[in-house]
Parts: sequence; structure tokens; C-alpha cells
Amino acid sequence: MADPKPFRPKQFPPPEFPPRRPALFARMPPAVFPAIMGLLGLGLGLRRGMEYLGLPPGPAEMLLGATLALWAFAAFGYAVKLARRPGVLVEDMRILPGRAGLSAAVLGALLSAAALVPYSAPAAWALLGVGLVLQAGLAGLVLRLFFTTPAEAREITPDWHLHFVGFIIGALSAVPLGADLLGRVILFATLPVAGAIWLASALQLIRRIPPAPLRPLLAIHLAPASLLATVAASLGLPQLGLGLLVLAAALFLGLLACLRWLTQSGFSALWGAFTFPLAAFTSALYANGFGATGTILLVACLAIVPAIAWKVCTAWAKGSLAAKTNAAEA
Repeated sequence: MADPKPFRPKQFPPPEFPPRRPALFARMPPAVFPAIMGLLGLGLGLRRGMEYLGLPPGPAEMLLGATLALWAFAAFGYAVKLARRPGVLVEDMRILPGRAGLSAAVLGALLSAAALVPYSAPAAWALLGVGLVLQAGLAGLVLRLFFTTPAEAREITPDWHLHFVGFIIGALSAVPLGADLLGRVILFATLPVAGAIWLASALQLIRRIPPAPLRPLLAIHLAPASLLATVAASLGLPQLGLGLLVLAAALFLGLLACLRWLTQSGFSALWGAFTFPLAAFTSALYANGFGATGTILLVACLAIVPAIAWKVCTAWAKGSLAAKTNAAEA
């Protein structure tokens, strides 16, 4: 009887040496944008805080200017990646950090518009228009991917607030630019959407506890309540603004009580989800006449938001953020 054919392991090509380095911005990670979004929100909150305290606005404007430049640089980097291979957009949208990051990138344009209102109305209008159009396109792509995903894999996650309620950030610049009607349309269009997402998320949370690494995303639920409260106050709707602020305060206290549980898995890029909601809640307190409480929270924001943003941006600069968040490569 002939001997059986000896087993031979599959041959693999030797690793490249020196290792191949990707082209500049070829693996630009969208996950950096939530932290940048948090810095922009902090700058807007600090602007309100300086006004409330009667202090010169210089520190707030410096922070907004520096962060706007950082956002523009990161957005340029992703545009370069997209120009190399447009298909990376869909690839990044298929993973949660990429999907949330791309929405944060677009919402950064709307926050930048709010930052530019005191300086240049035309520039603010331009960013507002571009941001709303891009946000609508991104929301449409999210829906398309959702309905083409197998039914058993479909899930409404907290980042849906970014995709479908994020338009409310446009009202932060529309109202001071004199477009009250646009602000009202955005407010009353996004309010029921936010309610539907809160309800769906609550039902999902009852049925299934999210895994520890994804729990920081629950902080996103605070952002729409805070933004809606701020916009309602700016439109002269104090009762609505106060009601939404009460909801935001309840969400904030709930998140604070569960902080240890939310951060159980340790630091990750998803901690960027803590930054903007905290800053947005601070602004909502100022906008609705709770300046003293807002100032206390602002002090906490000034310590927390830059610390998280620094760690995320450092990981981006070192190249580890793209690998950890599975960013697509052009």
C-alpha cells in the first residue's frame, strides 16, 4: 500500500521588508471627528460662558479658531482619501466607528458655521448650506445601507441621532443669521425623529445590554435633547426649551450614575462620544437661563473634553487610530 501524500502547509509570500507604508491620508480614520466635534462644541459653550461671566471672549475665540483649523485639516485628509478611491466611503459607513465619524465630520461643518456667524455671515451661510446638503446625502446613504442589510442584522444605534437629528445643529447658525423660519422647520422636523430614536433605543436596551466597548455611544442620547433645548430657547419658545432641558438633565444624571458601567472597557476612540453631548448640555444650560449651573459644568468640560480629544488625536497622529477602528484604506 502506497504511503499517503504527505501534508504540506499552504505557502504564503514572505512579508514585505521594509513594510509598505500607506500613502498620505490613505487610511484617514473617521473616528477622529467626534472628538473634534466635541472641541467645537466646547468652544461654542465657552463663548456663552465668557459672555455670561462678563469676561473677554478671547479664549473662546482662540479655541474655536484652532479647532476649526483642525477640523478643516482632518476634513481635507478624508477628502484626499475619498478622491483616491471613492469606494472607501461605503466601506467606512459599514462599521460603527466609521459611520459615526463621518456624520461627525459633516456636523463639524455646521458647528463651524455657528462659530463663524460673528465674523462672516456669507462664510457661515456657505458652510450651513454645504453642511445641510452633505448631511442629507449621508442620512440617505445610512438608510440605503440599513435596508440592504439582512433583517436580523439591522439595529438602531445611538449614532442615528447624528445621522437624522444632527440637522438641528444647523439651526445654531440659522437663527442668529436671521433665518428663524429655517430654524423652526429644523426644530420641529427633528424633534419627533429624536423621540422615535430615543424610544427605539430604550426598547433595545431593555431587550439587550450593549457590550462594554460600545456603551460610551449611549452618551450620544444627551446631545439631541440639549441641542433642541438650545434652539427652542433661541427661537423664543421658553416652555419647550425648559421641557427639553429637563429631559436633557434627566439623561445627564442617568449617564452620570452609570459612568463606571459606561467606561467599564477602558479608554477607546469611542470615548469621543462623551465630548460633544457634554458640551452641548453646557450650552443648553446657558441658553435657558441656568448660567451658574452651566458654569460649573463648563469647568468640568474644560478638563474632560480636551483630555479625551488629545488622546484620540494622538492615536490618529501615531497611526494606531485607523487600525483600532478598522478604517478603510484607499
